[in-house]
Amino acid sequence: MKTNVYDMTGKQVGEVELSEAIFGIEPNESVVHDVVKNHLANCRQGTQSALTRAEVSGGGIKPWRQKGTGRARQGSIRAPQWTHGGIVFAPKPRSYSYTLNKKVKRLALKSALSAKAASNDIIVIDEIKVDEPKTKAFAGFLKAIGAERKPLVVTAEADELVVRSARNIPGCLVAFASVINVYDIVNANKFVVDKAALTKIEEVFA
Repeated sequence: MKTNVYDMTGKQVGEVELSEAIFGIEPNESVVHDVVKNHLANCRQGTQSALTRAEVSGGGIKPWRQKGTGRARQGSIRAPQWTHGGIVFAPKPRSYSYTLNKKVKRLALKSALSAKAASNDIIVIDEIKVDEPKTKAFAGFLKAIGAERKPLVVTAEADELVVRSARNIPGCLVAFASVINVYDIVNANKFVVDKAALTKIEEVFA
């Protein structure tokens, strides 16, 4: 598999061979779904909380006698059917995170990258480098390569100037080759990758 290499002005400067082991497999949608679901579950804060009838203040006395009033029997004004009563099966803080096998995560990542390659949504850049953090200049770069809508920009190493240039562009996300994840790849319209980052991805995930 070959794809074109562009510079930051959008001009083609060569070609690069994509690894069949990473960008040429048959995508496994089921595994991708499992990993995306796992990622979203792990992102949940799980801080929701409500009070049960045992935790609501008040309600210690029986509101009226059991029989003879003509009204329904009641034991507490803090029972769930009362206004300001406790919540039935109240949610409590908990962790939603769970783990998946490494092989499953690896297969999902290769499936996501292969799907992007199959739909021609991978754009390889000779070198993603900026001299100063300028949002306007970086937005111009994305427009020149046709990736202005929800791109995932991947660099080989953490580059503070690139991150600061891209952070105010709606939908644009910057990641590093060693920490890319399936959700970000699937969620992006274009996978914009530095040539050095592409080499690193093939080394790490092959």
